[in-house]
Amino acid sequence: MRTKLFAGVAFAALMIPASAFAQSTGTIDAEASEEIVVTGTRLSDGVNGIVVPDTSKARGVLTAEFIQRQAPGQTVNELINQLPGVSFQNSDPYGSSGGTMSIRGFDSTRISQTFDGVPLNDSGNYAIYSNQQIDPELIQQVNVNLGSTDIDSPTAGATGSTVNYRTRQPLQDFGVKLVGSVGDFGFFRVFGVVDTGEFTSFGTRAYISGSTARNDSPFNNYGLIEKQQYNGKIYQPIGSNGDFISVSGHYNENRNNFQASVPLRIDTAGGRAVGPNSTDRFPGLDGDVRRYNIAPCTVNTVARPGVADLANSCGSIFDQRMNPSNTGNVRLASRLTLADGLVLAVDPSYQYVKANGGGTAVAQEAQRDINPATAGGGVPNNANCNTTANSATVNCLPGYWGGTPYFGRDLNGDGDTLDTVRVLAPSQTQTHRIGLISSLRYDLNESSSIRVAYTYDRARHRQTGETNMLTLDGKPTDPFAVNNGLADRNGDILQKRNRLSFAILHKFAVEYNGAFFEDTLRVNAGLALPFMRRNLTNYCATSSVTGFVECGTPAQVAAYIAANPTQAATGTIAAFPTQGAQKRVLNYKKLLPSFGYVADLSPTISMFGSFSMGLQVPGTDNLYNSFYYPFSVEQAKPKPEKTDNFDTGLRYRSSKVQAQATVWYTNYTDRLSSGFDPETERSLYRNLGKVKRYGFDGSIAFQPVRMLSLYAFGSYLKSEIVNNVQIGRTTAAGLLGPVGTPIYAPTAGKRESNVPVYTFGGGATLDLGEVSFGIDAKRTGPRYIYDTNEPIRNGLTTIIYPNKAPAYTLVNANVRLGMEWAGLNKNTYIQMNVLNLFDEYWVGGINSGNPAFNQGPTYSTAGVLTGYSGSAPFTQIGYPRTVMGSLVVGF
Repeated sequence: MRTKLFAGVAFAALMIPASAFAQSTGTIDAEASEEIVVTGTRLSDGVNGIVVPDTSKARGVLTAEFIQRQAPGQTVNELINQLPGVSFQNSDPYGSSGGTMSIRGFDSTRISQTFDGVPLNDSGNYAIYSNQQIDPELIQQVNVNLGSTDIDSPTAGATGSTVNYRTRQPLQDFGVKLVGSVGDFGFFRVFGVVDTGEFTSFGTRAYISGSTARNDSPFNNYGLIEKQQYNGKIYQPIGSNGDFISVSGHYNENRNNFQASVPLRIDTAGGRAVGPNSTDRFPGLDGDVRRYNIAPCTVNTVARPGVADLANSCGSIFDQRMNPSNTGNVRLASRLTLADGLVLAVDPSYQYVKANGGGTAVAQEAQRDINPATAGGGVPNNANCNTTANSATVNCLPGYWGGTPYFGRDLNGDGDTLDTVRVLAPSQTQTHRIGLISSLRYDLNESSSIRVAYTYDRARHRQTGETNMLTLDGKPTDPFAVNNGLADRNGDILQKRNRLSFAILHKFAVEYNGAFFEDTLRVNAGLALPFMRRNLTNYCATSSVTGFVECGTPAQVAAYIAANPTQAATGTIAAFPTQGAQKRVLNYKKLLPSFGYVADLSPTISMFGSFSMGLQVPGTDNLYNSFYYPFSVEQAKPKPEKTDNFDTGLRYRSSKVQAQATVWYTNYTDRLSSGFDPETERSLYRNLGKVKRYGFDGSIAFQPVRMLSLYAFGSYLKSEIVNNVQIGRTTAAGLLGPVGTPIYAPTAGKRESNVPVYTFGGGATLDLGEVSFGIDAKRTGPRYIYDTNEPIRNGLTTIIYPNKAPAYTLVNANVRLGMEWAGLNKNTYIQMNVLNLFDEYWVGGINSGNPAFNQGPTYSTAGVLTGYSGSAPFTQIGYPRTVMGSLVVGF
């Protein structure tokens, strides 16, 4: 054997920081132990902060060396855009407005993102909010599993990739770091961190940090982005064998307007201009204007007794919406050696989220007659509810009916209930989440070990829809309407949704790691068994398959159901009772095997491969949409999505070169397609069935001499939707067949939408001592708009946008000037970053809508194709060239 067990536990203490390329303390320990037992040497630190770990999974790692050269304050999801297979579209240059991401075609809802092992995906819809990530100055490293999760990943949604980043440990010596940055569009950011150094005889050390950032929208004269964040960590080593315990805290506040989401159409007929309204258009990619004006406005303050005053549109533009969020967590991590070769790791956590997506509604001062059989029943502000007392045929109630709030009281102070008033009406979410990742590793001998793991995740997800008043200029009086919601005539708080969810995960796993043939072959094999429960309570009646609900008090909801007792037949389902307030519990489980190997072909070359199965259970939005159907029918129980993931490749690793080339294949079953309509704030879902996806990715980092490092990467992806997808049924007999004949979207053989066909790029860093230069470039290939791969049409033949967004190239540059020449230390320097150096026009994150094939055909009752059902999806404008400068002071 090339190494002996004498490396043992003592080296583990050294190995953990060097090979912390996983999410949890237990996985880090297992991989560190494997590296020690098998090789007895440190894992390479990579080339200029880019590392290719020698694991069975295709994985890329960026360390602090790479991260600190990027734009200060940037989201971690933009940082990993320099890894093969990753595609991220940042919604603003500074990373504070969100974005869209895919890895090997897995969108963000299928990627597990963790922060010191804490799951960051939304517990309800699995979304990743890239503007809520930790300050990059505190990140020790970020690693990306390109096509599989770790065996103890705390996720119910990841069918493929993972993004894991870990914060640095407190320094052993006292230190202070201050970063001040200014840039285009009024950008101003300050970050500071203080390390205590060891302040007890036991080696206890800690740090505390804070940051604040602010900038205007690059795209309009209205939007404002503000962010503040606070972090802290206390670290206590235990003995000298790598054992420790640490406690960390994180708090983040975002207050930002949405911005630059405009219709993806470039026709100018009718005087269309670039802007956020449905009557506007996307900028042409030829030097067209990217900035548009949001005119100042005043809400309608006219209040005339006895006259029906009408609300105006002030505050309703998408860019006027505020997207506030408060997020925080407390994390504990520990590693304890119980005996020689027996190590326990325990990582508990607590998270809190309070957020909403903004938006307004036109409120009615009147009540609504909910009886559809009444003459005029169901008509907003109808005469029945102003002149007639309730009776057997007239049933006027306050409540949130048909997507409109009815208060039954005066809102604007003119003494009548005839008016309409625009109010703040966001979808509010508050989450309390507790988690635990734990594992116990036992070394069977000097070349093999076994690990058992238990993961727990419990999220209490409260989703409501309170309303509140707007200021005179259309802004929220309070960004969180939940703090002081408006009440109806009876004192009850009106809500457009009202539901309580518990997302619960129990996951048991076992993993074996072993080395054979004089340690030239390493294998790992594992089994994970997740038990997932969705405990869902909807306090409203569901009136639409898209999740529309009718909300009021229990008595009001019961009255609505009495007046609207059935829903019309749909597809193969006969007419069925309207589903009122109810609780549903769904359980999912599946045994998920994984296997991997690394075979050394020479001291520097190795072959690797892995197989894993992934599972995504339906998110809460999808499950609440299914509340439309009785629980007894198949449509009320959406199927989980499953994947089989394979990859294999070659690596070359030396002190000067880090290279990896991989081919991979993913097979989907019950692939779920989703879309979000920003106007209605509704998520829509379809099952694409079977989808095949395969591709290639590779990278090479090369440092020929100390002062120069080079990097190149590339990826290609091919996907195929196997079958046409049913999108409805005919309502009349015709050429297609009798009533109820299925209607299909033409998806068979087509590529999935929103996934680039290819990406490639590279970078270089030249370090001349006190001055250094860096540049990186990435070309992102074309992305289909719809799963049908069809262009966006207006009517039957008029094309208003091609079938795919064009490829684009972004180039970023940085220059750093050390200040040692001025008598300052090496930790003090000036840095300039330029993003989108050549001011490329590009299409940002695409929201395909309803969902991803809403250009499905529409037919007349005779079965004649009459057009296409969708409209132009709202899509982000890519950010322009942005210049920023930073002063970094460390001592």
